[in-house]
Amino acid sequence: MNHGRAYTAISTIPEALGVSLLPLVPIGGVIGWMFAVEQQGYKNGFSITGGEFTRQAEVTFLNNNEKLTIKQKFSGIDEHGHLTIDTQLEGKVPEIPFGSSVQIEPYIELYHSSSSVITSSSTRQYTVTEPERDGVSPTYTVPYQWRQTISFDECIHDDSHHPVSATQQLSVDSVFVLYNRDEQILRYAMSNSIGPVDGSGEISHNPCYTGTHGCDTNAVCRPGTGNKFTCECSVGFRGDGRTCYDIDECLEQPTVCGSNALCNNQPGTFRCECLEGYQFSADGRTCVDVDECQLSRCHPDAFCYNTPGSFSCQCKAGFRGDGFQCVPGELEKTKCQREQEQIVAFGPRGPRPVDQFIPQCDMYGNYLPTQCHSSTGYCWCVDRDGNEIDGTRSGPGIRPPCLSTVAPPVVVGPSVKPDTIPLPPGTHLLIAQSGKIDHVPLEGNDMRKLDAKALLYVPDKVLIGVAYDCLEKMVYWTDISSPSISRASLGGGEPVFIIKTDLESPEGIALDHLGRTIFWTDSQLDRIEVARLDGTQRRILFDTDLVNPRAIVADPMRGNLYWTDWNREAPKIETSYMDGTNRRILVKDDLGLPNGLTFDTYSSLLCWVDAGTRRVECMDPNQFGRRKILEEIQYPFSVTSYGKNLFYTDWKRDAVVAVDRTISKENDNFQPHKRTRLYGITTALAQCPQGHNYCSVNNGGCTHLCLATPGGRSCRCPDNTIGVDCIERN
Repeated sequence: MNHGRAYTAISTIPEALGVSLLPLVPIGGVIGWMFAVEQQGYKNGFSITGGEFTRQAEVTFLNNNEKLTIKQKFSGIDEHGHLTIDTQLEGKVPEIPFGSSVQIEPYIELYHSSSSVITSSSTRQYTVTEPERDGVSPTYTVPYQWRQTISFDECIHDDSHHPVSATQQLSVDSVFVLYNRDEQILRYAMSNSIGPVDGSGEISHNPCYTGTHGCDTNAVCRPGTGNKFTCECSVGFRGDGRTCYDIDECLEQPTVCGSNALCNNQPGTFRCECLEGYQFSADGRTCVDVDECQLSRCHPDAFCYNTPGSFSCQCKAGFRGDGFQCVPGELEKTKCQREQEQIVAFGPRGPRPVDQFIPQCDMYGNYLPTQCHSSTGYCWCVDRDGNEIDGTRSGPGIRPPCLSTVAPPVVVGPSVKPDTIPLPPGTHLLIAQSGKIDHVPLEGNDMRKLDAKALLYVPDKVLIGVAYDCLEKMVYWTDISSPSISRASLGGGEPVFIIKTDLESPEGIALDHLGRTIFWTDSQLDRIEVARLDGTQRRILFDTDLVNPRAIVADPMRGNLYWTDWNREAPKIETSYMDGTNRRILVKDDLGLPNGLTFDTYSSLLCWVDAGTRRVECMDPNQFGRRKILEEIQYPFSVTSYGKNLFYTDWKRDAVVAVDRTISKENDNFQPHKRTRLYGITTALAQCPQGHNYCSVNNGGCTHLCLATPGGRSCRCPDNTIGVDCIERN
C-alpha cells in the first residue's frame, strides 16, 4: 500500500492458454485501480466502492476483431481482511506461442464518475517476442481497445464533503507479466497512482507512485512535490524509514507483563500471556494467581494446598490415593521401600553392617534405574524389580547410562468437577475449512466468535485433518487434493511439505508432542502410519483389517493410540499402544459413521461424533460402558475437547457446535462469515499439559523411532531401512 504495487496471481491455468492470457492486464489492472496510491484530493477504487461492486469489461483485439468479455463481482472485504472476487472470462484471445515474452509499456487511463457508475476506456498495445527460430526472434505489436463499466451502491453513511472528481487519471507503471508453466500460475504486477488529469499525458514519476522509493517494507512513503518524498517507519518500528526494525517491547520494558506472565513480542506490537494457573486482572496485563482450592478440586477426603500458579492434593490420614481420588486404607509400600526399610532397621541378621548396600528408591517408591554401592563406589543398572542387568556394572565412581523401566505416574487433573479444569491462556480452536485454517480464541470454555480469523490460506487445497504441536507452536494438516501432509508455524511463515509421496487420501492426523512423532490414517490405502515430526523415519503401523480409517488421536502420556474406521459394513473404534502392539476393538456395536474422535487428557475420556447414529458419545477406555452426550445432531465430521466442552464441526449446519458434556447440552455455535465445508478441528493449547513419557528424553535411548507404551517404550526401525544402522527392541 505504500507504493500502490498490485500483484495478481491466477492459478490452475493450463499451459495451452497461459501465455496467450499474458496481455490481459485489465484482469489485474482493476486491482491496481482499487489500491492505487491516492494523490491529495483523489480517491482510489476501494475508497469509492468499499470493495463491493460489479465490473464488466470488453476487450477488442484490433488486428482480427476477436473479443473477450470479463465479468467480475467484488463482494468486499471478508471477516479475515481478504477481498473476495468472482471472475468469468468469455470469448477469444490471439494465440501466443509458448516461450514468448510479452512487454507492456506504462500507460494512463481516465476514469469518469457519475452516481453509482464509473466508466473507462482506452486503446493500447502490447509487444510479443516469440522464441528464437533460425537465429531470429520474431517480434510484433498487437493493438487492442477496451472499455469497462463499474456499478456500485454509494455509501449512504458517508457524510464526507469531499466528492470524487468527475474525471480521475490512473497512472500505471512498472508493468510485469509472467506465466509459470510448472506451477500453472499467471502473474500480473504493476504500480498505480490516482490523481488529476495531466493534459500532457505524462505519468507521474514520483518514487512513491512508481515503487522506486526504497523505503523499508515496514515504512510508509509520503509523496511530496515533484519527485520529493519522505519515508516514515510504521507504528511499532524504529529507524530512518529506509531501514526499520521491530521494537522489542518485551526487551525494552521487561516488566510490561508482570512477573506471572510471558511477554510475546510480535512485529510492531507485543502480547502478554499468563502462565498456567494465573489469569488476567482488570488491567489486562497483570496476572494473578488462581486459588484452585476455592474451586473444590481435590477429593472430599483430601487436603488442598494452593501454590503460586498451581495446587496439590493430599489424601487425609486413613486414606490412600493421589488426592483427586481417595479410598479408605493406608498407602501400600513398594518393594523398593520395603527392602530399604528392612535393611536400614535390622540388617539381614541383627544390626546392619556399615558397608551393606541399600537400594535407592525414587519419590514414587520405584527402584532408581542406576544403583550404586555407597562404600565400594560400584554402580549398575537394574530392572523394574531391582534385579541387576548383566553387563552394566561399572568401576568405582563411574555411573552407567541406565534407561528407566517404570513409567512415571501420569499427573491427572481433577476429574470430580470437570467444569473447573484449569484453562491455560491463549488457547484457541483450529478449524480446517477447504483452502484455509481458521482459529477461534477461547475465553474460559466460551468461543470468542468476533475474534475469529484465518490462520493460514492454502488456495486450491482440501484440508481434512488438523493437529497442533504445543511445544514448537506448529500446526500440521492433511491435504487430499494433492495428497500430502504439511506444517507451518503458528506465528507465521510459509507452509512446508513434510510428506508428499505414497499417499492417496490422508485424513486423520495426531501428534505425540512428547516423543516428537506424527500418526495419520489413509482411507484409500487403508493403513495407519507413523513418522518423526519432520516426515522422516516413516513406518506402517497397520495395513490389515482397515476399510475406511479416518479419525485418529494419541494419548502421549499413557502411550495409547485410538482411531475410527467408518466401514459401512462394520464400523468400529480401535485402540493400541503407540508402537502398534496390543491392538483391540473398543466399540463395534451401535455405530454408523464415526467420523470424529478426541481424547481429553484431564478427564481421561474418549469421545466421538457419529454422522450415522447422529450422536455424540463418550467413554473411559479403561472401563466398560459408554455415555450418550447428545442425540439428534445433524452431520458431524470432527470433534475436539477443551475443559467441559466438546466442539464439533457439522457439514449441514456449516458450523462449529459447542456441547457441555457435563450436562449433555449444546451451549453455543459458530458460523464463519464466508462458509465453506468445515473439516477437521483441534485445540491449540498455549502451554502443553504436564507430564512425560519414555520417549521425551534422549529419544528414549532409541537410534530411530521411539514409540511410547504404557509403562515403557519400543525402539522401531522405519520401513525401507536397507543399509541403515537401526536396532529394534522393546
